[in-house]
Amino acid sequence: MDEDTRYEAVRSRDARFDGAFFFAVETTGIYCRPSCPAVTPKRRNVRFYPTAAAAQRSGFRACRRCRPDAVPGSADWDVRADVVGRAMRLIRDGVVDREGVAGLATRLGYSSRQVQRQLTAELGAGPVALARVQRAHTARVLLQTTGLPVTEIAFASGFASVRQFNDTIREVYALTPSDLRTTAPGPARTGTPPTGTPEAGTPATGTPTAGIPLRLAHRGPYHAASVFDLLEREAVPGVEEVTGTPGTRTYRRTLRLPYGTGIVAVGERTGTSGSATHPGGWLEAQLHLTDQRDLTTAVQRLRRLFDLDADPYAVDERLGADPRLAPLVTARPGLRSPGTADPDELAVRALVGPARAGELVQRYGKALDAPCGTLTHLFPEPAVLAGAEPTGALGALTAALADGTVRLDPGADRDEAEQALHALPGLTPEAVAAIRTRALGDPDVAPPGADAPAPWRPWRSYAVRHLRTAGELE
Repeated sequence: MDEDTRYEAVRSRDARFDGAFFFAVETTGIYCRPSCPAVTPKRRNVRFYPTAAAAQRSGFRACRRCRPDAVPGSADWDVRADVVGRAMRLIRDGVVDREGVAGLATRLGYSSRQVQRQLTAELGAGPVALARVQRAHTARVLLQTTGLPVTEIAFASGFASVRQFNDTIREVYALTPSDLRTTAPGPARTGTPPTGTPEAGTPATGTPTAGIPLRLAHRGPYHAASVFDLLEREAVPGVEEVTGTPGTRTYRRTLRLPYGTGIVAVGERTGTSGSATHPGGWLEAQLHLTDQRDLTTAVQRLRRLFDLDADPYAVDERLGADPRLAPLVTARPGLRSPGTADPDELAVRALVGPARAGELVQRYGKALDAPCGTLTHLFPEPAVLAGAEPTGALGALTAALADGTVRLDPGADRDEAEQALHALPGLTPEAVAAIRTRALGDPDVAPPGADAPAPWRPWRSYAVRHLRTAGELE
């Protein structure tokens, strides 16, 4: 997109581009999402940025009306397999907060200077600035949806000190943390979520045990039924469950996170399809964390599981042009290609299947300190499985995952991971394709041995999902 095209998107308040770019207004010092409902500024006063971090780096603060920090992530980071795409996936997963820039660079196989240079050249901000945007957003969510003390929120958001936290909140939002807490939308404070505001929610009751309510934003139509059908069909007892009837189902699962554990509940929400006035919507979620520092990572893993950063407009336009897929796209606009909340877990499940996975959970999974209904365990870690069942295909896979021979984290090189998986015994081409599609989040995986026309690229994973959902592909 050139700048004139971007301005037209701003002028028409086109939410399809929320998260794809940001615009800032020189006369006000504020940056916004393209769909901001405020009066459209004059073209000569507008500047465009590829990321919120780039806008902040140029001295602009976040709009309090459209909350540009709460937009869906750019779909580019899931499509791209280069170092910038891999870096962005790792940053979103919280690697910079946990391991610093040096840890990010090590995972990518580059020097810290090279990573800094590439990200700054393409995105207008380096890894520290990009992570800082996430920390500020996490802090805002905690301030406005929980009763946690401000000091706890500072460290839970990933800040190194309370002073750094206070300075960042003032710079990004032009408010103190206490003032930002009081600006939570009025309806949210009374228990009714504000209309059209992603990733906000009803506040908790004032204690961490009440959980963190969130709205997980997505752009465009979202075919929730097909996602919840898949999750219900594959649910592993003890780790997952789907309750309720179609249209009102709730998916719940346990999460293994860097600092602790979590339990999440995500509701199936109907009526979130895009419209001319409000393209996009959200899924309601409730997070219960043993350590609040895991919030950013937990949210990003849920976003990958539910494929919330996808661009359904681009997917449906490309696949809808194919005569075979056109009626399927029409029947299910916004169909998603679900990922996973735990790549290593997904790889094991792709190998052994749901029934055997349930047995592994009961025999080797770590029991929760406080079970929640039918959720009683975490899925066993690869090292535990490799030690307990070291032989056969399962032993080979889990040993490779445990020692890093196979990497499936958000920054993994997809081609290298696939080659390493093919080298292991017992993994069928179908299992490897499923792992690449869901554990590695690749949107362009063709079914092994099946005809996948080139015009489907770069969305072959979505084409496969359409065909399987329609019963035209095993």
